[in-house]
Amino acid sequence: MRVTVWGENVHEQRDEPVRQRYPDGIHGAIAAALADRLGPDARVRTATLQDDEHGLTEAVLSDTDVLTWWGHIAHDQVDDAVVARVKERVLGGMGLVALHSAHYSKIFRALMGTSCTLRWRNDGESELVWTVHPAHPIAAGVPHPLRLPAHEMYGEHFDIPQPDELVFVSSFAGGEVFRSGCCFTRGAGRIFYFSPGDQDYPIYHRPDVQQVLANAVRWAAPDRPTGSVARNRHAPAGWYREEVAG
Repeated sequence: MRVTVWGENVHEQRDEPVRQRYPDGIHGAIAAALADRLGPDARVRTATLQDDEHGLTEAVLSDTDVLTWWGHIAHDQVDDAVVARVKERVLGGMGLVALHSAHYSKIFRALMGTSCTLRWRNDGESELVWTVHPAHPIAAGVPHPLRLPAHEMYGEHFDIPQPDELVFVSSFAGGEVFRSGCCFTRGAGRIFYFSPGDQDYPIYHRPDVQQVLANAVRWAAPDRPTGSVARNRHAPAGWYREEVAG
């Protein structure tokens, strides 16, 4: 399995508490966890906003089965041409795992077709992540509930299309609820959105959260070679007559 872990890598460069929490970057922490949990047959690389073409060249994407995406304060700095390139790859079968504030990334909104807005409040309150689809592969081995003692609150209404499958729902000390683990299919590609992961908390160092990420990558991986979606291709006129005649 070929995994590319994309990170905005802005907070880690400018905010000392975040740098101390994630000395190798949020993308580095996620990549290390995935490399450990996916095993020796997985190839995990990282890419960041600051890389040429944000590290998401045609060559990199062609060599990627699943792309994970973490962004927060620099969504507008992602080049539209790169977004279009990633979208085409997802439609062609590449998996996408969108994390936390990636709900508002250009790529997630382009694939959802909605504003993807939500309510939020960062008071460091407790979050319970409830498994509502225990038979789903992404829920395998995940505690019920998954308890986060302090996190940013994301709350409804979350302006997304109806998920194909809902795996997790979160509740917060303030009373809010949120669809925190959502599955979608776009074209031939599988997409999973998972909300826990604010930069102010050591979320990605947690084994239970790492379990979710590894499960999500395995689920989103294509079961056949990926490629661009065929466009404007039509069978020759009378093909059905030829089939019947044959």
